[in-house]
Amino acid sequence: MDANIQEGIILIPDFNGFTEFVFNTKLYTGEYIVRQLLSILIDVNNRYFEISEIEGDAILFFRYDKNPSFKKVSNMLRNMQNAFTRKVAELNEALSISIDLSLKFIVHYGKFSQYKIGNFRKLYGAPVVEAHQLLKNDFAKQPSYALFSNSFLESTESTNAFCNDEKQDLPDVGVIHYFEEIEQHI
Repeated sequence: MDANIQEGIILIPDFNGFTEFVFNTKLYTGEYIVRQLLSILIDVNNRYFEISEIEGDAILFFRYDKNPSFKKVSNMLRNMQNAFTRKVAELNEALSISIDLSLKFIVHYGKFSQYKIGNFRKLYGAPVVEAHQLLKNDFAKQPSYALFSNSFLESTESTNAFCNDEKQDLPDVGVIHYFEEIEQHI
């Protein structure tokens, strides 16, 4: 087996409502908001996941891990969601605008490799493509959610640690956990 091929987690946080946001927000303001929101996700991650790339409104995170922890990952997503929600509220108030963006997460697992082109590290493998395909789903009933693929769920020790949020089982895909809205304390 190639030493460059390893098992790991693919995590993609992605903004819902991004296309409309771009078309309806002034360029400088929109760029500032997106930079703030992506930065908060990276900061909250606290280097648990590595960044492969950032594209538009999504970050491709990964973590090589033969025994991923559902609890650690779900707690990370909860922290990211809460920080995102607080930052949107803070920006709404500071800029006197209404930012209609929410956050969805795709959590997938499998074997993938990494290669370099110049200063860039790119991920390669079926799980990377599958995670991107999962972004384009019609399953979600609410805009803020985490979709845990079956391959991720099967690789973890426990799957009952995601608070009391509503969930939706998708037998051929995985499970969607919806985020409850946190109270705004600003």
